[in-house]
Amino acid sequence: MSTPLPKRPGMTVPLPGPLHSHREKLSELADLGYTDIWSAESDGADAFTPLAMAAAWEPRLRLGTAIVPAYTRSPACFAQSVASMADAAPGRFAIGIGSSSNVIVERWNGVPFVEPYKKVRDVVRFLKDALSGEKVSKQYDTFKVDGFRLGVRPEQQPQILVAALREGMLKLAAREADGAIINWLSAQDVTKVAAVVNDAAGGEQKEIVCRIFVCPSENADVVRAAGKFAIAAYLNVPVYAAFHEWLGRGEMLQPMWDAWKAGDRKAALAAIPDQLVDDIIVHGSPAECRAKIQAYFDNGVTTTSLAILGLDPELKHWQAVRDLAPTAGV
Repeated sequence: MSTPLPKRPGMTVPLPGPLHSHREKLSELADLGYTDIWSAESDGADAFTPLAMAAAWEPRLRLGTAIVPAYTRSPACFAQSVASMADAAPGRFAIGIGSSSNVIVERWNGVPFVEPYKKVRDVVRFLKDALSGEKVSKQYDTFKVDGFRLGVRPEQQPQILVAALREGMLKLAAREADGAIINWLSAQDVTKVAAVVNDAAGGEQKEIVCRIFVCPSENADVVRAAGKFAIAAYLNVPVYAAFHEWLGRGEMLQPMWDAWKAGDRKAALAAIPDQLVDDIIVHGSPAECRAKIQAYFDNGVTTTSLAILGLDPELKHWQAVRDLAPTAGV
């Protein structure tokens, strides 16, 4: 049995404010005990620019994407972006790849959202082939590459992680990548998810990165009311709806899904139970939040990426960063 992976407390980036203003904040993250920063790509900053700036500014932080959609970059362009980041931050860059969603891929980027499992698998396989430095001429299931060779040779190969919800992607993450990236689930749900990854890995240690949505506020009524908007926005997306059905929440969420499909947004929000908000959005006092975050680690997460949600208008983002820090309460 291999040595357990270290626990890595991380933060989601970009931080609030213009990218050029983040240098001191990134250094403070490292001072506070955060080990990682994880970017995403939907409708804000692209995934690579915030990490490239952090690579130059703060050498103590590990850099990761959680996630880059497999569909929205052509294969060669994808490989160039990954190799460039790995070259800029040798040994401390991880590329997280996922299918994303039909909304981001199809509606926003005009790319057909078809065969997501195969697409993610093919991008993972292609990146491994390209990062070897060899010329790639290969027919993958979802695309063909003819004669591409990377001109950038990173000193160290980046880790490749796969964003996964249900069993197919979780097993892919365990078998063909260095680990899985998960989100929108409770600490208790992690037990089921981690078991799938660990079983498929056959005893090899795999990283499990979890984006955890946090609002350190004791104003529970305000947090729950605002949290239901965030939950409705995500859990009506087909991939997340299927995920929570697999987790066993189908009966709980069916009234919300029915109202949403009928176009009654108000009824859909009202149908979301408070308990669901409490389960998948960490809130409460800073000490309570830190204990709930620890429960994710206890149940199998190896790396966190905290996403601080401003669900309470009184919440001060940077104070929340400090209150949730690994050094807080020590």
